[in-house]
Amino acid sequence: MRLSSFADYAVVLMSAAARHCGAAKMNATTLAAETGIPLPTAQKLVGRLSSAGLLESSRGTGGGVRLSRPPATITLADVVEAVEGPIAMTACADTGTHDCTLEQDCRIRPHMNVANEAIRAALAGVTIASLTREMA
Repeated sequence: MRLSSFADYAVVLMSAAARHCGAAKMNATTLAAETGIPLPTAQKLVGRLSSAGLLESSRGTGGGVRLSRPPATITLADVVEAVEGPIAMTACADTGTHDCTLEQDCRIRPHMNVANEAIRAALAGVTIASLTREMA
């Protein structure tokens, strides 16, 4: 399983915002310059992460974005789900109907939630705060 570039960029952007936690608000232009994320992508991410409640944004003089809560309480699972939707290895792990022709008689489907929960738990175990620390 591999994160999309969009989810990867979201983690990078949130980590940059966490490094400035408590400082003045930042804007998408500043975050893009600091991280190397293209500005249009940074702007889209700021919008999605704000809509998900992970960033607070304000307009006007002194406006910008900042984390909506402490970085130790924001996890990789939060960020990935904010930009990609629910974590699901297969379509049938989501609730609702799907276009899989095997769904009716599938013996694997009931077990996929175990794998999905394990992946989500692993991502939920890593906080944005931990990503801002220097590696030894």
